[in-house]
Amino acid sequence: MNTADLGLPEEEGRDALPREGGGGRRVGVPSTALFTDQYELTMLRAALAGGTAERRSVFEVFTRRLPNGRRYGVVAGTGRVLDAVENFRFDPAVLSFLREREIVDEQTLEWLAGYRFRGDIWGYPEGEVYFPGSPIMRVEGSFAECVLLETVILSILNHDSAIASAASRMSAAAGDRPLIEMGARRTHELAAVAASRAAYVGGFATTSDLAAGFRYGIPTVGTSAHAFTLLHDSERDAFQAQVTTLGRGTTLLVDTYDVAEAVRAAVEIAGTDLGAVRIDSGDLLLVAHRVRQQLDELGATETKIVVTSDLDEYAIASLAAAPVDAYGVGTQLVTGSGHPTSSMVYKLVARAESADPKAPLLPVAKKTTGGKTSIGGRKWAARRLDAHGVAEAEVLGTGPVPAALADRQLLVELVKGGEVVAREPLDAARERHTKARAGLPMSATQLSRGEPVLPTEYLHDSSGS
Repeated sequence: MNTADLGLPEEEGRDALPREGGGGRRVGVPSTALFTDQYELTMLRAALAGGTAERRSVFEVFTRRLPNGRRYGVVAGTGRVLDAVENFRFDPAVLSFLREREIVDEQTLEWLAGYRFRGDIWGYPEGEVYFPGSPIMRVEGSFAECVLLETVILSILNHDSAIASAASRMSAAAGDRPLIEMGARRTHELAAVAASRAAYVGGFATTSDLAAGFRYGIPTVGTSAHAFTLLHDSERDAFQAQVTTLGRGTTLLVDTYDVAEAVRAAVEIAGTDLGAVRIDSGDLLLVAHRVRQQLDELGATETKIVVTSDLDEYAIASLAAAPVDAYGVGTQLVTGSGHPTSSMVYKLVARAESADPKAPLLPVAKKTTGGKTSIGGRKWAARRLDAHGVAEAEVLGTGPVPAALADRQLLVELVKGGEVVAREPLDAARERHTKARAGLPMSATQLSRGEPVLPTEYLHDSSGS
């Protein structure tokens, strides 16, 4: 049978594409410099005028809480962040726009014309899990060069991590059954490509989005919609045309009219080696059982069943006992299954008193009586394991790393002196996530509401360095 129709990856030829920039084909993109908020440029203007722009600074990306009821989050979008930082350039057209709007003055425009991020970026590697307070990304350099990256970094990490977190829950619920990402028509066209990438990191096997396949090397699938059946004078004519063109291993959509009649016609036309049938409506649990029984009675015992129809992790879990071989998920995936953002923030946590490169870093943090708290200091992060090798705590600190945690540190170097040093194939992030999730307590994948599966512990040091 044609397993690609089911969303089962075919390994041959998948690595023919160059896997740069987070795993896939390099695609030329315009400057990312305006993927920002105006106040970042006005802060830069004031800092340049006030003489503080070159102070060494440390910004951290973290979330204060996980979405209600979620047990863990998944880091995704790191490879896209690296691309965005490289493309953060103020070209003549961008500078002209800023001049015309009088957003910044000529001194700032001159500075922006030569902008290149020359600092360092550390972060949780893509596919890793995170918890409240985890320093998911740490950006270090002058205040001027770091502050400009706030919005573009947050927009990528907030979106992609939300999608990957939902995908992870869905893949955990699906078990060994493959998941097909098919949400492109439910979101912005560019967000759809990013969502497909994030879903792959979170455990999905394939995508229907060809742009995602082209750009990131993700396996693509797709056969036909109800429109193809409705185009023909009869359902049999539609099935015959599809089988003749795509082969007996194709997937036939059987719920346009009468499911039982469609299954019978599908097997009569394609034979018992029909690849799969897809069900897109109705009581999926009941219909899947009936279709499986009918296929077996017709001798098509190897024909697979794919179900779609507005699935989320709860619906997937409810089908665990059903004779389903693959799931197609769209709307709920690309909207983060009810949580379309990860609520990450980008905060200054340490800065020097002067522009002297040797000036020590001082911890800084906003004081508040509300929920927008942050902890100052340049942080490290490590995951403590119990005696059985299962994670038991996310430990964060601002001083020396305890010897017992030295080999459990989570942050890796992503950019050094402005140069990307940690590009990797997308499959590496996908595999990392599988291992990271497996290392959590078993309750991590329960869909019942609960607190983060790991507590966050802080070890403070007054130096903030």
